[in-house]
Amino acid sequence: MNNQYDSIESLLQSRQPERPVYCIHPDVYHDVAEHFIANFPGRVLYAVKANNHPLVISALADGGIEHFDCASVEEIALIKSLHPNAVCYLMNPVRLAGDAKRAGDEFGTRHFMVDHMSGVKPLADEINASKAIIFARMAVSHHSAMEDLSAKFGAPPEDVPAILVAIRETGAEPALAFNVGTGVTEPEAYTYAMGLAREVLEATPFPVRLLDIGGGFPRPYPGFLVPPLDEYFTAIRNFRHEIPLGADGELMAEPGRGLSAPGMSTIAKVLLRKEDRLYLNDGMYGAFWELRFKGHVRYPARALRGCEPLNGNLHSFRLFGPTCDSSDKMPGRVELPVDIDVGDYIEFGSMGAYSLSGLTRFNGFYSDDVVSIRP
Repeated sequence: MNNQYDSIESLLQSRQPERPVYCIHPDVYHDVAEHFIANFPGRVLYAVKANNHPLVISALADGGIEHFDCASVEEIALIKSLHPNAVCYLMNPVRLAGDAKRAGDEFGTRHFMVDHMSGVKPLADEINASKAIIFARMAVSHHSAMEDLSAKFGAPPEDVPAILVAIRETGAEPALAFNVGTGVTEPEAYTYAMGLAREVLEATPFPVRLLDIGGGFPRPYPGFLVPPLDEYFTAIRNFRHEIPLGADGELMAEPGRGLSAPGMSTIAKVLLRKEDRLYLNDGMYGAFWELRFKGHVRYPARALRGCEPLNGNLHSFRLFGPTCDSSDKMPGRVELPVDIDVGDYIEFGSMGAYSLSGLTRFNGFYSDDVVSIRP
């Protein structure tokens, strides 16, 4: 089966798929990566959990991404299999026993993370601490984040200086990290968190070289408008001089959605129509699973009949997935042509974040049909 097309229309002209098709747009990923690297005032790590498909990884690498934020040794193995010269960071404070050792011994990983005093010694016992950099993750949250990640990870700011001291005593280089949340809708959230980081660094009895400000960089969706990323970069850049980092100090970021969202679309087929309800061959147990969480409730959508765009007056539809579970329904209505019917297709855009990485096989509905769209 062909896995590369020059447009969505040419794909549908070539075949009329019965299962969902996930369309990677490498040119979009290339441009997004270049823009982020050029404008963020520091080192850019891609958070692999957002979309771990090899086509996405390779497209981002082609755009200049060389550093990868990994949550497991399996993610590190994937990245290294695709790009042996990539720099992988094991940045999950919770690891399986032996994973840090394997990451260091097999893949040359030198960057790790803890968020509690109890995590320092077990990590140090697995790695060559004298060659490692260990981040202490600080808990911080902001009202503009769609999800408070510090509800699970991060030490209270007042505890972090002692953790940094303990890291230094292992022989590793201490570093500081935080993650202000997911889908952060106000640039001020980053300067607020950087202000807390400044207080931690001022209370630490030695200079720290690296500050990782995490992810959370948002992308817009219908009904979910956010400032452009350049406003976040400007706020972070303007506050950088307030951070007392040591010699050769450097900011880092771990964008997931910020890099992955724009470069993928999903082609779903209408299986059934009941008045204003459309039942699709993909849903909340498939690529749409992220819609369960706070934030946006729909993706941009356009309809096609055969291989041509379907136009006409619009109507508001409720969308459902194919499984037998009644929760398999999209939370937001979508405007589509009023005469859309069984057999028509819908292309949903901006679906690169938290879609392929969380697909399930619930009820037997699953697709591994991934193609590249290169105009």
